[in-house]
Amino acid sequence: MTAQWHKTNYRVPYKDTDRMGVVHHGNYINWFEIARTEFMRYYGIAYKEIESEGFSLPVANVDCRYKSSATFDDCIVLFTKIADYSPLKLKFVYEARKVSEDIDSDPRDKITSQPSGELIAAGSTEHTWVNENFKPIRLNRSAPNIYEIIRECGKQE
Repeated sequence: MTAQWHKTNYRVPYKDTDRMGVVHHGNYINWFEIARTEFMRYYGIAYKEIESEGFSLPVANVDCRYKSSATFDDCIVLFTKIADYSPLKLKFVYEARKVSEDIDSDPRDKITSQPSGELIAAGSTEHTWVNENFKPIRLNRSAPNIYEIIRECGKQE
């Protein structure tokens, strides 16, 4: 069994498009952030909670590969999963996929083993765990409860 994908539904607002009528390339990075935030909230480790415990998870690296265009009012599903983790770092992978109009068919259906829809962008973000002074921490020592959730979400077999 591999790590499961978390699904976040998104309908492209007009503000995300450029003069050519397609989603501006920079917005995909914002979409990845939305998807990552919802992934973490779903698994009970909301950013707000992490920060209240004195930790942050800044982005150290981001990658995005564009495959196709999205336009205003397209229905998009953002698929997210943990690709790699350690006590110091965390890596997410993402796929943005265009789907039919029925994205809200069952809002409780948030987990899947396989992304579906037309792939429009794929990427990743790498993060480092830091304290309030932006000094790296070992999450397994500083917040073992959070580390255990990440370990379970990131299981690759």
